[in-house]
Amino acid sequence: MTPVTPRVFVSHLSGVPVFDPNGDQVGRVRDLVAMLRVGGRPPRLLGMVVEVVSRRRIFLPMTRVTGVESGQVITTGVVNMRRFEQRPTERLVLGEFLDRRVRLVETDEEVTVLDVAIQQLPARRDWEIDKYFVRKGRGGALRRKGETLTVEWSAVKGFSLEEHGQGAESLVATFEKLRPADVANALHHLTPKRRAEVAAALDDDRLADVLEELPEDDQVEIIGKLQEERAADVLEAMDPDDAADLLSELPEEDKERLLTLMRPGDAADVRRLMSYEERTAGGLMTTEPVILRPDATVADALARVRQADLSPALAAQVYVCRSPDETPTGKYLGTVHFQRLLRDPPFTLVSSLLDSDLVPLPPDTPLSVVTSYLAAYNLVSVPVVDESGSLLGAVTVDDVLDHLLPEDWRETDFHGREGVLRDR
Repeated sequence: MTPVTPRVFVSHLSGVPVFDPNGDQVGRVRDLVAMLRVGGRPPRLLGMVVEVVSRRRIFLPMTRVTGVESGQVITTGVVNMRRFEQRPTERLVLGEFLDRRVRLVETDEEVTVLDVAIQQLPARRDWEIDKYFVRKGRGGALRRKGETLTVEWSAVKGFSLEEHGQGAESLVATFEKLRPADVANALHHLTPKRRAEVAAALDDDRLADVLEELPEDDQVEIIGKLQEERAADVLEAMDPDDAADLLSELPEEDKERLLTLMRPGDAADVRRLMSYEERTAGGLMTTEPVILRPDATVADALARVRQADLSPALAAQVYVCRSPDETPTGKYLGTVHFQRLLRDPPFTLVSSLLDSDLVPLPPDTPLSVVTSYLAAYNLVSVPVVDESGSLLGAVTVDDVLDHLLPEDWRETDFHGREGVLRDR
């Protein structure tokens, strides 16, 4: 049976300290950020507004929260210090939900929201608003008269996206269940003004995924309309090879300004990719394949490839290298394919399972050779290694296809999906 995560009432989180994994205090929780959704689904909790020592309020995504415990919040330690700015699709839970007058679905009786409960979905990182603690009768949260009760989110009306009007936020909610490629196709058919509104309303990770699927002209248009600090955050969230391709389309001064605003490590990866010719293994590769040291086990490898944010092509194999295990790595030793990981016991060392027969490619290998290599050996990705034997990255089959298909292939509507809104 899947364990049920504890329910947390948001009033108990107001003002609690936020700590990094080392026990150092990052700041204090001042509010929580939720997104309303269509189709009768509960609001999704996106993150927390945290006030840091400088009294600046920043956004802490729930994906960076590893624990919500008694009197404290624990993070991964990776915190973006950019000042929090509320987007059109976002609602502040403490500031906008509490003391709000709503109605019970069953009786149409007016009630006041005193508190909101949140809960993490089983086996997922997502958090949702789970229940409302309400008081019957008229009057605000400070009034003591009236029966109080805890009800399911679906028992209250007044919080649905449909009741908050249409516009970009409704369009974003409609896109939520679509694949990034389908969202990109819909965005391409919007007017430039509408496209900019939707891009502004998407969170950084989602916008990064969508940008990777858009034609270059749309990418340049959207990134050019974002505030520079946010544009840098979105570029950081993109795969390094896609970020490098996008930046290469910008004027030199814009490109350098955005690279300067990016985190140094991310900027260094992108700069390295931009130093290679476009239609070569170096220009096509990603610098973030799954890399393990020789003493890692099959269990370690399976845990890495199980990560939801990995593409199927990258999750199909792991690359074994000596330390350091970030590109450019120590000496590249070989590859272990996913099928081999499934055939051996969890305690087996990956160094004993290496496929070292296939020769890795140098970064100046032309696209035609990369394509033939993948086809000849029935591979979905291939390692790229420099003269010293260090792993630089990996070229995946999807990146090769991007350069083999016609330039306008992204403008094809594959599904004719009904319900996707378009401005003609």
